[in-house]
Amino acid sequence: MHLVHPHGGFVARQIWVTFAKEGIHCYPAAGSTPELADVSFLQYPHRHMFCFNVSIDVTHNDRDIEFIQFKRWLESLYDDTTLELDHKSCEMIASELLDSILAKYPNRLVSISVSEDNENGATLTFTPGFSLT
Repeated sequence: MHLVHPHGGFVARQIWVTFAKEGIHCYPAAGSTPELADVSFLQYPHRHMFCFNVSIDVTHNDRDIEFIQFKRWLESLYDDTTLELDHKSCEMIASELLDSILAKYPNRLVSISVSEDNENGATLTFTPGFSLT
């Protein structure tokens, strides 16, 4: 929830949680795209620890979403086995997770970062009410 701050501007009140899942994926285009020749090894299935950082709006300082419960729920969306992600990128993984979060917690500012081995990754941010149309 966004509040007008006494010093001007808006304040977004959010909680965040982190968790990690082992996964295997590949980037098929790396084997056939000349610009990716130096990373052509990515075309083959390879393992990462996919690290998640998820932030979501809360409506007050005493939290309407308890972060331990939120984290447990997010982790429950994935089983205990290694994720078989095929050709999914960090952006694709974040997008799928966003759909699940918004189904349970609609109309909230949500930010999801997914990284490979906590080294390189992507961030997806959903802003409710924003539209290009």
